[in-house]
Amino acid sequence: FGAVWRLVRRDKWAPERALRLVGGEGVPPFGGCPPQAWALLESPRFGEFDTSSLKLVGGGGAPAPPELVKRVDAGFGRSRPNIGYGMTETNAFGPGNSGDDYVSHPTSTGRTIPILQVDIRDPDGTPVPVGERGEIWMKGPNLIRGYWNRPEETAATIVDGWLRSGDIGRIDEEGFVYIEDRAKDMILRGGENVYSAEVEAAIYEHPGVYEAAVFGVPHERLGEEVAAVVVPRPGVHLDADQLREHVAARLAAFKVPTKGVVVDEQLP
Repeated sequence: FGAVWRLVRRDKWAPERALRLVGGEGVPPFGGCPPQAWALLESPRFGEFDTSSLKLVGGGGAPAPPELVKRVDAGFGRSRPNIGYGMTETNAFGPGNSGDDYVSHPTSTGRTIPILQVDIRDPDGTPVPVGERGEIWMKGPNLIRGYWNRPEETAATIVDGWLRSGDIGRIDEEGFVYIEDRAKDMILRGGENVYSAEVEAAIYEHPGVYEAAVFGVPHERLGEEVAAVVVPRPGVHLDADQLREHVAARLAAFKVPTKGVVVDEQLP
């Protein structure tokens, strides 16, 4: 197509090494999971490296906190943020979001691509109204035919040509797809659905937070309760009560973590 692309990769992740390669090799797009873009921006040596070659910074693999989208758009000069949603079963094809659309819809993975249909369905497989949450189903020529020598798993995952993703999401009136969480990661607290990604996004808005992970833990009366593990930025003191107050100002009370742990080591 009149252009030659060179892939620059490392076997072991190190933010400063990645920044050096971006400048030394003139890398146009940086692709990875959101914590890697966050690590680049958080590097104390970030300003020492030339990142002017970058046009896109993003990737996929997990939802990006809205705060990261803003920081990528402002922190890399002319580079714009981007994200894509795909699975091995879709040959990595799926909705994508970048540039102005991503800045204006930072919690969305974008609109679907022409070859792929996306539906939001209830547990019975019936499509739900626009804006309502449900499981994301996808259909297109890019889907796998099935799992090798696993007919039962194939039948449970691919139904009438539609792939059941196992992800919970919604589609708005403009066609933007929002991934709320993995179905198996959703926390069911006293009959209320709590989506880990939503709570993590709220935690990341705290200026002292470097990393966060939210998950459910067993509770005798409620079934599950919300827990969070947070890594503060270097030199910042955080405690669980501060974080609870921060989340409580942004989300409903039942979504606020009742158990919180602040640790010094980066999350695995």
